[in-house]
Amino acid sequence: MKKRTKLPIILSLLVALFLVLGACSNSGDKNNEAKEEKEHSEMDMNHSSSGDVPEGLRAAENPTYEVGSQAIIESGHMESMKGAEATIVGAFDTTAYAISYTPTTGGEKVENHKWIIHEEIKDSGEKTYEPGAEVTVNASHMEGMNGTVAEVESAEKTTVYMVDFTPTTGGEKVKNHKWVTESELSASE
Repeated sequence: MKKRTKLPIILSLLVALFLVLGACSNSGDKNNEAKEEKEHSEMDMNHSSSGDVPEGLRAAENPTYEVGSQAIIESGHMESMKGAEATIVGAFDTTAYAISYTPTTGGEKVENHKWIIHEEIKDSGEKTYEPGAEVTVNASHMEGMNGTVAEVESAEKTTVYMVDFTPTTGGEKVKNHKWVTESELSASE
């Protein structure tokens, strides 16, 4: 009986959170870090993954944060990530892209999604894509992402990390989250 009375409250809170995050994402200041953190509804993100990595992705030889070590997530892609302690599950050298796209499931355009990696672009080849290039996404980080044509907003050669973390807002541990760049992490104390 208690679960039934809590369910409407939890659903109401999730709807309210969705509305608040949606309203924040409509702000005109694209450079605002707070906007970037709130640009994705947490309900749309596939937080945990199988841990499988794209074919051709190579492990980093000398990553700043070694597999098994701890780091602090400094600029999360959603509120519950920023400040969370992460366990490094994988470290890979590649190019990370911020992209904008319209989900294949319909709905509003997703602006400046961080991150997909070079190996998650269909027929990517060797050449790094420049801002403005159109690419076909071969990743399912968010609902409606896989198979969409996206515009590259930025490209950054870096080490990307797959991480496990417990959201700062509480809840279940997120496993194998893809991707966090090296500049988004700091050493754990």
